[in-house]
Amino acid sequence: MANATPNNRPKSKREGSLVQSHQLETPIKMLLESGLYLVATPIGNLGDFTPRGAKTLSDCDLILAEDTRVTKRLMGLHGIKGKVVRCDESATETGLKHALKILDQGGSVAFCSDAGTPGVSDPGERLARGVIEAGYKVLAVPGASAALAALIVSGLPSARFFFAGFAPAKAGARADFFHEFAAIPATLIFYETGPRLAESLANMAKIFGNRPACVARELTKLYEETRRGTLSDLAAHYGQTDAPRGEIVVVVGGKSQESQEAEAIDLDAALEEALARLSVKDAAAAVALQTGIARRDVYSRALALAAARKQAVS
Repeated sequence: MANATPNNRPKSKREGSLVQSHQLETPIKMLLESGLYLVATPIGNLGDFTPRGAKTLSDCDLILAEDTRVTKRLMGLHGIKGKVVRCDESATETGLKHALKILDQGGSVAFCSDAGTPGVSDPGERLARGVIEAGYKVLAVPGASAALAALIVSGLPSARFFFAGFAPAKAGARADFFHEFAAIPATLIFYETGPRLAESLANMAKIFGNRPACVARELTKLYEETRRGTLSDLAAHYGQTDAPRGEIVVVVGGKSQESQEAEAIDLDAALEEALARLSVKDAAAAVALQTGIARRDVYSRALALAAARKQAVS
């Protein structure tokens, strides 16, 4: 049963082992514990669909899908039958309402994204939050994940990693986005599209420095490609080829302690020189442009150096 049943929600009458949901005309089979099941699906190789995932789709009372065509195709391959309702970004609220109608009556609902683990750069996050806020359980049915698959084949440190998702499409917003992660001392994981890959790699090289990286494309599929190198080397390679097709994950080495210390020294030296002839605001703007470091970070350091200089004089 659910964690909690709001008092203002009517309970349906049970008839034998089935409960009839009149709103959706969906019989509640009572084969699973009541809750929302986030079911991971293959990112390419259909053999990666787990037996538990198949059984969950077969036994649940309603299946919500980011793309009903993709989910129905997977169900057909496994002989699974059931009611499938669209729940993409534009239909998340509607999908949540359908889910709560089933959960209100002790039923179970599954959600499948296009591929991989739901809730990672897809509507599953909002759907799960809505179910939790309504007082019901959310359960994971683990399986394939493009982000984790790319991380483990990249050869980069995996003890600490940070998943950042998709960068914005516009160049200015994309540069600001990458600046947010430049100082993180952990391996970074991004999703990217083929047409933007070369430009994004070049942006990363400028903002992060020439770090080791890996581009993993079409993981587990027939034309799987894993290319490793520095960010500048990868940017040059993809800049000379046609835009690659398929799903792409970019894994980038995190900021090292050595580079953090070197950057701090270089930043202070650059700011000291600029502050000798410019205001704090103008010095910070000039050095941010010169170094590629986020302006807010440069400005904060400039204020500290200016205060230290003023105190030394007094």
